[in-house]
Amino acid sequence: MAAASVAAASRGTVAAIACASDSGTKARLSAGNRGRGAPGGSLERRKADELSGRGRAGEAGGSSACCHSGIGATLAVADARRAQQLAPTPPPLPSAAAIARVREGTNTAAELANSRQWRMPAVSVSVRRAPGNVAASSLPFLSDSSARSISSAILRRGGSPAPLNDGLNHTLWAITRLAGSSFPSSSPLSSTPSPSKFLVHSVAEKPPAAILEDDDSAVTNRIWLSDVVAKKERAYFQRPWTGKDLTYLSHILLLHVASLAAPFTFSWDAFAVFFSLYVVTGLFGITLSFHRNLSHKAFKLPKWLEYTFAYCGVQAMQGDPLEWVSSHRYHHLYCDTPLDPHSPKEGFWHSHICWLLDASRIEGRLGKRTNIADMENDPFYQFIRKTYPLHLVGLSLLLFAWGGLPYLIWGVALRTVFVYHITWLVNSASHVWGSQKWNTGDLSRNNWWVALLAFGEGWHNNHHAFEYSARHGLDWWQLDLTWYVIKALEKMGLATNVKLPRPDQMSRLSFPPSQ
Repeated sequence: MAAASVAAASRGTVAAIACASDSGTKARLSAGNRGRGAPGGSLERRKADELSGRGRAGEAGGSSACCHSGIGATLAVADARRAQQLAPTPPPLPSAAAIARVREGTNTAAELANSRQWRMPAVSVSVRRAPGNVAASSLPFLSDSSARSISSAILRRGGSPAPLNDGLNHTLWAITRLAGSSFPSSSPLSSTPSPSKFLVHSVAEKPPAAILEDDDSAVTNRIWLSDVVAKKERAYFQRPWTGKDLTYLSHILLLHVASLAAPFTFSWDAFAVFFSLYVVTGLFGITLSFHRNLSHKAFKLPKWLEYTFAYCGVQAMQGDPLEWVSSHRYHHLYCDTPLDPHSPKEGFWHSHICWLLDASRIEGRLGKRTNIADMENDPFYQFIRKTYPLHLVGLSLLLFAWGGLPYLIWGVALRTVFVYHITWLVNSASHVWGSQKWNTGDLSRNNWWVALLAFGEGWHNNHHAFEYSARHGLDWWQLDLTWYVIKALEKMGLATNVKLPRPDQMSRLSFPPSQ
């Protein structure tokens, strides 16, 4: 209402100024047309008179219109000011701690009510097209009950989303559809502020050109043995390549080519080094540290142990902790939407590896990495980021000095490639093949064979339903080696604040039993 009044006032003011500057000219033209008997002059004047409310005021109509426009503009401005004064004051933004409690389902009733009043702008809303042109939503950063209620409300309202220009509009569409009206002008959500004010993991502003368009006419294909329909793979080799892209490609190719020498350098000692570093970098480094501890804060460790496990992750050659955690948080924030860094909706191979080779496109979506405020000022992680390559070279030289070429091939090249593909399978295969037990609104699946290779990470639908959970294998038969290590650390008093989903949270997100 207030926004409409302001717009009306602006239009009235512009009209008044234009009329005042040109009224004499219009009057002279009108008189000239009548004097010359112009064929359309009388009809045009009558139409103008009717629109301006002048009736048949004759030659004085020009100045009369100016007066009416000026008065209308003044009244419209007054109406806008009154509307702003009467607009309801929005509730205060929830604090980071309150948002965390809402996410984990441990919130108080007041915090939950506040988050619902705000429609929780700290969430990722992924709008999808469903049969009948109905929009569904995924709200992974809300508590389970809030997410389900908002999702069902949007489903009931139905309809198609307007064209989306950025992630914030993506969120605001679903929120506005749910509310049934626009936000009051006094609400920060009535404008287009920086999303960093509202997101749990704040996100920098993104240029609209960097966002994928929701193009229904795009060529699609169904991924093999899956119900996932992906857009046609991007022509990755027919595009400009940045220096970062070429560096990543050269690194990945070098490791894969070197791995081909593994059969010719095999020894049981070299295999022992391979397997030991697979566990150290894959389990302790990536799944336990980078993923469950640093990205999702599923448990706490003493700083010395946190840093030790994080350093194991550094040796996995998947980027420094800050880069890895930031990308993963963005994945959960925008899961399987056009802003997701690695959704199989853009093709299986895009989600598996190709997204790593398109740095400018991915960075254009995510903007600056502003979602790691809890880590970026830590001196240890800053040191690792600045000296990251030195640590990788150091381990390679150490293994070569210890066991020669076999240790270098098996302990660095083959082991790194093996852990690479296991991690990437969580991004690709666990969003394409498997089963879904929980209504997460995305493509995450529980995939048993990925879970075996990735120390429990393959129970991906469980993880997306309860991302704060330290345990991914929620059923007794779901093998989760990472969880067993965390449980052992808890028994020893080293892991504290270990988070698990409650039964009521699980019941709210579970699919209803099939008839």
